[in-house]
Amino acid sequence: MVVVEAAVAPRDSGEHAISPHHQASALSGLADSQCLSPGLSNAIAEAIQASERVHSGEIRFAIEGALDGLPLWRGQAARERAIDLFSQLRVWDTEHNNGVLIYLLLAEHSIEIVADRGLSQWVDPGEWQRMLTRMSKAFQKGQFEEGLTQAINEVSTLLTTHFPLKEGAFNVNELTDQPVLG
Repeated sequence: MVVVEAAVAPRDSGEHAISPHHQASALSGLADSQCLSPGLSNAIAEAIQASERVHSGEIRFAIEGALDGLPLWRGQAARERAIDLFSQLRVWDTEHNNGVLIYLLLAEHSIEIVADRGLSQWVDPGEWQRMLTRMSKAFQKGQFEEGLTQAINEVSTLLTTHFPLKEGAFNVNELTDQPVLG
């Protein structure tokens, strides 16, 4: 599993990040209720559904306004929360170990991408970094839906490259396509 994150410094394990000042302003507008509308939720689900017609991977998307309950009490960082959700949502439990979680924690202005080992072994960490940068730039322009669907499309491209469906094959939907909005 590889975790790519924004809003903190790079880790020794080879994970990459974008700078905190770059990310903070990018996510601040997402707190607006208009940005977390049912329409956006449906657009995310539809983008994931379309994506999963061309590869054998699974994409999950989660947005949380802030941590509460046990994660808050434990002082959990966005990165740790993303890994917890990766586990709780069973993104790791796909047939080809090629699930990907895109996670936004609005209160901390953080974007996390957690990719299972089946995909992460093929993708250069710089590619994840560029994906985060493009998403952040879209958010800064107020293009929230475009930024989110672009990230899903970019993950789909990676999955299609490394886990394409064979002609006539069907991708069994192992995980729900609905985003987690918390």
